[in-house]
Amino acid sequence: MSTRKKLQLGIYKVINPLVRLLIRMGLTPNMVTTIGLILNIGVAIIFISGAEEGRRGDLSYVGWAGALILFAGLFDMLDGQVARLGNMSSQFGALYDSVLDRYSELILFLGICYYLVAHHYFVSSLFAFIGLIGSMMVSYTRARAEGLGIECKDGLMQRPERVIIIGVSALACGIASRWMGGDYKIAWPNTNFPVFETISIFTIPITVMAFLANGTAIGRLRDAKKTLDARATANANAASAAKPSSNGNAASGNAASGNVAPGPATTPNPAPTSAPASPKKPSLPGTTVILILIASLVAGLPTGAQTASAAGHPMMSVNSPGVLHSRPAVISDPVDTFPIPPSNVNSLFYLQRTPNANTIICELNLKDGILDTDEPVKVLWIRYTEQHQRQELSFIQRHFAYGLKERDLGNGTFELRFVSYKKVPMYLMRSPVDNRHHVYVNIDGRQAILSRVYIRIDPGGTFWSPNVKYLELKGVDVQTGKELTQRLKV
Repeated sequence: MSTRKKLQLGIYKVINPLVRLLIRMGLTPNMVTTIGLILNIGVAIIFISGAEEGRRGDLSYVGWAGALILFAGLFDMLDGQVARLGNMSSQFGALYDSVLDRYSELILFLGICYYLVAHHYFVSSLFAFIGLIGSMMVSYTRARAEGLGIECKDGLMQRPERVIIIGVSALACGIASRWMGGDYKIAWPNTNFPVFETISIFTIPITVMAFLANGTAIGRLRDAKKTLDARATANANAASAAKPSSNGNAASGNAASGNVAPGPATTPNPAPTSAPASPKKPSLPGTTVILILIASLVAGLPTGAQTASAAGHPMMSVNSPGVLHSRPAVISDPVDTFPIPPSNVNSLFYLQRTPNANTIICELNLKDGILDTDEPVKVLWIRYTEQHQRQELSFIQRHFAYGLKERDLGNGTFELRFVSYKKVPMYLMRSPVDNRHHVYVNIDGRQAILSRVYIRIDPGGTFWSPNVKYLELKGVDVQTGKELTQRLKV
């Protein structure tokens, strides 16, 4: 008996009292399976809530999701035992269990991928998706092989192992973040590329599982091929042994006895045989091409800015293409050459970053002259490197990079945070000085009207983790009217 089977029997001894309790309560195996699906939907909801509500370093959602994954995994074992001990096994029950297990796993990975993408763990989200592929193919190869009459249960990464790895690693990640901190990071020397982060306690086991699960699927495919080849060889040998052998005994006997006239011996017409089958061309293995289109997102987007001060700011024409900064004798930073975008009565702030001058502008979102409380700020591009056109953000840019999350605080005040960097809160409210809306932020301990955010990105990073040197907040002190500037390391 294998170690895995012994461990499984040991677990059954522990859970059998609970199984008998469920049977006495009147629960059927299908009910238990459905409860497992509902719990996995709850896991996905926790991950999605963590993506929408939690900040990047808040890994408590991961820990709670891990605990629920393990609890939901318990029901994967309970349904089978309820069927066996309650004498309620059926073919439909087996089918129902398999189908809902696949739904549970797909929903689980949906939540994991959503969380990782939302918090910009793009490489990890890719491996999570590869893990999803492996999980599905482990189950599919077994089902397809058994449909051909081949037993196919071998392999390391079967469903119980996958559930335990994901659940334990997620729970451990959530617990470790309480004393390590969710933002703990070890970077590659002289770069900003993280070699290890707190989230790695969760993502590294998922990466290992992704490779082992696909390896299990490929191993099952290879073993099934060996079985099919052996079966084909055995069938061919059996057919060859059953085929009658032909000889010339009758003809030679007739000739010797003189029953036929001398002459060329005649042989009976052979039984018609089918034409030899033309050799089958080997089929090429199917190739699945996965196109993952990921926008170039900046890892550290903070706050926005506005070009008006508490005392008001000179307005430029709406149709103005933007004013270039006066070129200094020595350019110390590319932002010195970036254009100042045109402003209008609805302008709030703008954001610029290397490596190009394309600028994000944020404006009041008015409908019939009334502020839209569902989306009070509209975020747009000015594409200076193209036709200087105003352009909507793409879906990914809006939801994962430059978009804003708004929260209505009441009394016409809204809290704003960039979706990609939620550490710096901004506040949209009407100023009693000029009766206009401005965005306020804390700069060096002073309340200021934000006028610009600039993000300096230097060479040496990667596509996934750009080398952000600093971000700069610039605004106007609401008390003194003086310009304030603060640089923050990311």
